[in-house]
Amino acid sequence: MDRVIHPIEQESFRRLRARLDTSHFPPLTRAVVERVIHSAADLEYASDLVMDEGELEKAHAALHAGAPVVVDVEMVAAGITRRETVCRLRDAVAGPELTRSAHAIRLAHEQVGPGAIWVIGNAPTALEELLTLDASPALVIGLPVGFVGAAESKAALRESGLPAVSNVSEKGGSAVAAAALNALLYHRTSHSDAHAEEKS
Repeated sequence: MDRVIHPIEQESFRRLRARLDTSHFPPLTRAVVERVIHSAADLEYASDLVMDEGELEKAHAALHAGAPVVVDVEMVAAGITRRETVCRLRDAVAGPELTRSAHAIRLAHEQVGPGAIWVIGNAPTALEELLTLDASPALVIGLPVGFVGAAESKAALRESGLPAVSNVSEKGGSAVAAAALNALLYHRTSHSDAHAEEKS
């Protein structure tokens, strides 16, 4: 079912594109970049985000084939309105060497197994924990925010070789992480439109 786009959103994207030329990005990369910028009103994400179009294409296919979506916090889940998500934070318990966010990632991994899409927008320790697991993800959207560990955890994600969307700086957050996932959800799924320009 096609998503109904509100006129305010259409105008917001029009203004975004008037201020920033995104036409050189390949289709899915452009979709992610634009929706992240739209969520934060921050044009710097165009040069801060790191992703690979081929990995996005595979993740897009997995997502639309029903791959589980795991989030680190309920705030990320709240931003993903067109897909059920898994969040185990309420079940998690902090330990001497394990934050509650990290324990939640362990619990989620036990639940969903390999091939999931992981969306981490809050806790660097959640991303760090995911990198210790044999998760075999379809994609990791790793956009945690903060002055302690955020940039380092995202650098470790890039170094891991896992298919990923990340950014170089310390900024990030639940809204931008959800936006990156939504970009893949909203992008056209028919084969004939696979390389068409994202309009929303």
